Amino acid sequence: MHRFLTLLTAVWLLAACGSPEPWRTESYVFGTRVELSIAGVPEARARAAADKVLRDFDVLHRTYHAWQASELSALNESIAAGRRHEVSAEFAAYIREAQAVAGAGEHLFDPGIGRLIALWGFHADEIQPRLPDADALKALVARKPSIADLSLDGNRVSSRNPAVALDFGGYLKGVALDRAMASLKADGIGNALVNIGGNVMALGTRDGAGTTWRIGIQHPRPRTVGGAPLATLELRDGEAIGTSGDYHRYFEVDGRRYCHLLDPRSGYPAAGTQAVTVLIAPGKAAGMRSDALSKPIFIAGADWRAMARKLGVEAVLRVGADGTASVTPAMQARLKIDQPDLKLALVP
Repeated sequence: MHRFLTLLTAVWLLAACGSPEPWRTESYVFGTRVELSIAGVPEARARAAADKVLRDFDVLHRTYHAWQASELSALNESIAAGRRHEVSAEFAAYIREAQAVAGAGEHLFDPGIGRLIALWGFHADEIQPRLPDADALKALVARKPSIADLSLDGNRVSSRNPAVALDFGGYLKGVALDRAMASLKADGIGNALVNIGGNVMALGTRDGAGTTWRIGIQHPRPRTVGGAPLATLELRDGEAIGTSGDYHRYFEVDGRRYCHLLDPRSGYPAAGTQAVTVLIAPGKAAGMRSDALSKPIFIAGADWRAMARKLGVEAVLRVGADGTASVTPAMQARLKIDQPDLKLALVP
C-alpha cells in the first residue's frame, strides 16, 4: 500500500487567558503555511506591516526556488554546465553563510545536495510515493556533492563538482524570520510572532504589556488530527524556535516512511529520528540558526547530543524513531509537557 501525507506546521500560537487577542493573518509561502500575529497597534498599521513582510517572503521564495525558474536554478544550471555564474551580492552572502553553517554541522545538513533531493522526488509540489533508481542514487552519492565545492570570487560562483545543486530549503525560512523581524521593527512594531511552518520567532510580548508568547510543539505521531501538542513553552523577546520532523514532507512505500531530510553520507532519508526542536537565544541570525541547526541534529540520530554541543545549541527536544523523547536541561527548564504518558529522558 502506498500512502503520501504532508503536515505543514509543527508549532502554533496558543491563546492566553485574559489578554487581548493579537491581530493575525496568514498566507502560504515557501511551500508551507505562514502566520503573523501582531499586538499593541491598530489593525490598519498591523496589516500594512504584515503585508510588507509577506511581500518580502514572496520575493525570497521566487528568487531562491529550487525547481522553478529562479536565480538559484539559473546558478544550478551553470554549475552543471561547468560555467562560472555571476550572482547578486545578497545571493553570494547567503552562499557564504550557508557554507559556514554546513561546515559547522559536519555537512550533515548540506544545501549543495539539491540533485539528491530531486532524485528522491521532493522537488515537486505533489510528492509521489516512489523510490529512486538504486544505481542512479549510488552514482550521485559517490560524487559527494556539497556546498563546500562552491568557490566565490566576489559575486562570481564556480564549482569543482558539477553534481552540486543548491537547495535552500531548511535555511531560507530562517533567513526570512530574521528579515521579518527587521522589517517589523523598522515599521515601529514592537510585539509580534512570525511562524513559518514551525519555525517561529518572537518580538516583544503577546499583548504589549508583559504577557509572553506561548506556543505549542506538535507531537510527531499525534493520536488525533489537531490533538494536544507534545509540549508548550513561552517564547521570549528575540528568541526563535525551529522544528525538523519526518512528518513535514514524506511519502510511504510498503509501510516505510521516507522523509525529505536526507543524510548526505548514505543518500537516504534519515531514519533514526521523528522530530527535533531547538530553542535559540536572541542574537544575530537567531531565525536562520533555528531553521538550519535543527537539521544536522536530526540527521545525527543517536549522536544528536554531541552534534548539538558542537553547534552550541543548548536547548533541544528530540523524539527518537521509537517515540522516546529526550531533552537537554536547558530545554527541560522551559517546557510544559502536555502528554502525561510521554517517556522523557533528561540528557545532560
